[in-house]
Amino acid sequence: MATAQPTPLSPVIITGGASGIGRACAEVLAEAGRPVAIWDLDADAAQALAASITRDHGVKALGLAVDVGSLEAISAGVAASRDALGTLGGLVHAAGVSGVATLEQLTSENWQRVLDINLRAQPFIIQAMLDDLKATPGSAIVGIASINATQGNALNPTYSATKGGMLAMNRALADELANYGVRINSVSPGQIATPMLLGGLEHAPGQKEAFERRILLGRLGEPREVATAVRFLLSDEASYITATELVVDGGNLSSQRG
Repeated sequence: MATAQPTPLSPVIITGGASGIGRACAEVLAEAGRPVAIWDLDADAAQALAASITRDHGVKALGLAVDVGSLEAISAGVAASRDALGTLGGLVHAAGVSGVATLEQLTSENWQRVLDINLRAQPFIIQAMLDDLKATPGSAIVGIASINATQGNALNPTYSATKGGMLAMNRALADELANYGVRINSVSPGQIATPMLLGGLEHAPGQKEAFERRILLGRLGEPREVATAVRFLLSDEASYITATELVVDGGNLSSQRG
C-alpha cells in the first residue's frame, strides 16, 4: 500500500509581511521550509527580512513594496512573486490599518482606505493567484480578521466592519474555492503586542492593564502565537478545515472580567 506523499512546500504571499503578525507569519512559515513573498509598504524592511530569512532558514524569500490598496499594484506583485518563487500555493492577508475614528470623526476617505486595504485587497489577490492555487495541491489561504469583528468598538467602526466582512467573505469564497481543492480560513487575533497596538497604548495610560484584566490568560498575545495558528491552517494538518474562524485571543471574547 503506497504511503501518502506530503504536499510540496509551495510559496506563500504574505501581505503586511514586514512587521507585526505578518512578519511573524513569514518567519514561522520559512522555518517550516516554505518560500515566502513578503509584501509591505516599507520596501527596505521587506527586503531586509527576506534576506535574513534566506540566510537563517535556507529558503527563497522575496521582499516587495506593494500597496494592497491598489489593484494595479496587486496584479504586479503577484506576477513578480510568481516570477521569483514559482507557482504560488498560499496567501496570508495580514496587511491592515486601524482607521481609528468615531462616527463624528469618520470621513469617506478614511472609510474607503480602510476598506480597500483590510477587505477589498484579499479577493483580488486571490483572483490574480487563482490559476496558481488551482494547480498546486494543498493550496490554502488565511485572512487575518479580528475579535473586533464580533466585539465591536466605538473607536473603530470601519475596522470592525472590514473584519466582520472578512469572516463573511471567506465563508462565501470557501464555497467556490472548494471546487478547486483550495481551502480558506480566518484567524481572529485579540490584543497582540504588535507595533500598531503598542504604539496606540503609548498614548492611552492604563489601557494595557485594562486589556490584561479582561483577558483570561492575563497578558497580551505575541505575534508568533498568531503565526503558528496560521501555519497550521496553511498546512496539510488542516486538510479538512475550511470556511472556519480560529480565534487566538487568550480567552478575551468569552471573558466576563472587568
